[in-house]
Amino acid sequence: MLANDVRLLKGAAIPTVLVGLVVILVAALLAGAKGALGAAIGTVVVCVFFTLGIVAVSYASRVSPMMMMTAAVLSYAVKILVIMALLKTFEDATAFEPKAFGWAAIACTIAWTIGEMRGFMKLKMLYVDPDAPIPGQGDPR
Repeated sequence: MLANDVRLLKGAAIPTVLVGLVVILVAALLAGAKGALGAAIGTVVVCVFFTLGIVAVSYASRVSPMMMMTAAVLSYAVKILVIMALLKTFEDATAFEPKAFGWAAIACTIAWTIGEMRGFMKLKMLYVDPDAPIPGQGDPR
């Protein structure tokens, strides 16, 4: 991973973990140990899914901008589908509180998204390389 990707990952992961800890604490107070376990599982699922998404996009960015966009869209779609499937699968779970899992997943997803947006704004990366040659037209210099 590039240094910018690591900074982006830290900028999103740290607030997500903090929000996850708050949700775990609230779930423990409201639903006991099963609530805390459900919230912890939700927090871990979100952190793992979104970290894998950043890693996939980082790897694809080294191939081409089109691959990067494809990886971003596909990883987002897969994350949403798998989280929806997990929510449906766990709705009747008895080992932990499924509502705590769901609320943790929602809160952590929002925290990750906000952290990632904030991280992108702080990176000040160029969207277009002004010195890059235009494909099919040769070197403009």
